[in-house]
Amino acid sequence: MKKIVLLCNQGLSTSVLVKNMREVVERNNLDYLVNAYSVDSAPTTAVDADVILLGPQIRYKQKEIQDLFPEKPVGIIDMAVYGMFDGKKVVIQARELMGV
Repeated sequence: MKKIVLLCNQGLSTSVLVKNMREVVERNNLDYLVNAYSVDSAPTTAVDADVILLGPQIRYKQKEIQDLFPEKPVGIIDMAVYGMFDGKKVVIQARELMGV
């Protein structure tokens, strides 16, 4: 099972995006676990992630997260995609970052 971790500030809007991503995963029979956490919890919550995606509001944390997990792909969710809660596009982005 591949683990997709989304990091954000508070997690309210990200929880809607995660719900939409989980629907895409289920509909397409993908073996992915999708969860969202506060960026401050990354040292413990993202340790077993296969890919880490940052909400656009914390894009400035990308280098910090990449330095924390140099072996993991880290991406930033596009602001328009995030704003539309487009779970399909974020799952596609995660897959591309994982090389799947």
